[in-house]
Amino acid sequence: MLARKYRPKTFSELIGQDAMVTTLGNAIKRDRLAHAFLLTGVRGVGKTSTARLIAKALNCIGPDGQGGPTIDPCGVCEPCRAISEGRHIDVIEMDAASHTGIDDVREIIEASRYAAVSARYKIYIIDEVHMLSKAAFNGLLKTLEEPPSHVKFLFATTEVHKVPVTVLSRCQRFDLRRIPAELLATHFAHVVEAEGVTAEPEALALIARAAEGSARDGLSILDQAIAHADIEGGGVRADVVRAMLGLSDRGAIRDLFGLLLKGEGQGALRVLRAQYDLGVDPQAVLKTLLETVHAVTLAKLGTPPQPGQSGEEVRDLEEWAAALSFPALHRLWQLMLRGHDEVARAALPIESCEMALLRVIHASQLPDPGDLARRLASGEMPAGAPPAPQSASAPPTAPVAQNQPAPEPQPPALPADLAGLAQLLQDRNRFALAEEVRSIVRVVTYEAPRIDFAAARNLPYDFLRELGAALREITGVNWQVKVVEGEGQPTLREQGEAAEAAEKAAVLASPVVAAAMEAFPGAELVGWKRSRSNGI
Repeated sequence: MLARKYRPKTFSELIGQDAMVTTLGNAIKRDRLAHAFLLTGVRGVGKTSTARLIAKALNCIGPDGQGGPTIDPCGVCEPCRAISEGRHIDVIEMDAASHTGIDDVREIIEASRYAAVSARYKIYIIDEVHMLSKAAFNGLLKTLEEPPSHVKFLFATTEVHKVPVTVLSRCQRFDLRRIPAELLATHFAHVVEAEGVTAEPEALALIARAAEGSARDGLSILDQAIAHADIEGGGVRADVVRAMLGLSDRGAIRDLFGLLLKGEGQGALRVLRAQYDLGVDPQAVLKTLLETVHAVTLAKLGTPPQPGQSGEEVRDLEEWAAALSFPALHRLWQLMLRGHDEVARAALPIESCEMALLRVIHASQLPDPGDLARRLASGEMPAGAPPAPQSASAPPTAPVAQNQPAPEPQPPALPADLAGLAQLLQDRNRFALAEEVRSIVRVVTYEAPRIDFAAARNLPYDFLRELGAALREITGVNWQVKVVEGEGQPTLREQGEAAEAAEKAAVLASPVVAAAMEAFPGAELVGWKRSRSNGI
């Protein structure tokens, strides 16, 4: 098994725990060794391996037999080899899960009084120490507080909160961190090279993400993937790993995410059913969608791409980040998180997943509350009261002749400027396209139905075709939309930001605010509301 074969034999092979190794190395160099160490962290990060490495570091005598404690044990002297093979008489390992009582601890206390047989220190490694009973912990306290100089205790636990504070206060604590996915992927690449197996980088990245920071879990998954590769007659491939882990195809999920943003319900359900037919759990689909929303949010913040992301995935994330606002992303997150929880406890998982996705599509077509408030405040939308209800006896104000077809809706008038065009798109539920128009288009010539513009950044895929098709569908007129050379006017978003900056500057220059800023040094203007009396 790879997890046993590639257990770290030196501190240099212990990945992801550099801070702990540095602290321990300094303690050994300065002869400031604690009498008890507590190693805590999630499964598979190297707690027991670290305890054995500490035992080797403290008892190493070097190849010539004259060495002392060192952070770089030689691995060839008798103590190092005996500890690595688990046969050293002075290094005692105990599993607290199966030795929980006071009698087991009493044996340790009695034996600790006697000097080591052949090693420099007698070392007790107690794994899963939180499983000890209350009486066993109490029995250890006195020995931990005043241990013999030749004894060292090494405790390992995944649930440090269950260890009594009285024990914690007598130990030097090391918190072993989850190993980052990029470090795990690099480590797995070395492993497959040593095993003489080829592996796709994307496959190793999938395994590293599935390991969730645990080297042991990742090596176990890699072991299984290599077995699959032998059966398939090739290297470790991403599609085989994805099928083995029951993960959804990230390309298909990106297609699904794009369909959700476009409001295409039938297409979204078709992609979902295709994944379900391949054996993908509906809950896994929603989990990957949540990861996608999170990745888009990070891209909007300008976070560098994560290792293992393909160029196509990075490009899609950047386009969605430019098109979606933070409120829209937060709303998507909440909707999908709710759907994930519902599917987890649903009697009909795939049907619940379909309903959750349809709810996301429906919610995406609703106007943003913040945008509605802005339009009301700016006067773009009248805030009049609804018409009064008619009495039952009152005749209808606009009777319709019986059996007469309703008049066909007339296409709207062509928008007079780019702002009207963007608003028209938004009113017809083309929210993503409207946001792209506001953030990308720098008008050079606008003569409806013709638009010549310069792009503020790289155009999203099929932007011109989608914009032309949407305008033709809405207005019934063929539009000529093309990119030309030239500076063009600022985008609508840039104009809005400039107007807001100018308004903020005017507010700061007003006598009331200026006096407040002078009275409270370091204060910041975080918002303002206009008043009829003083304009602020």
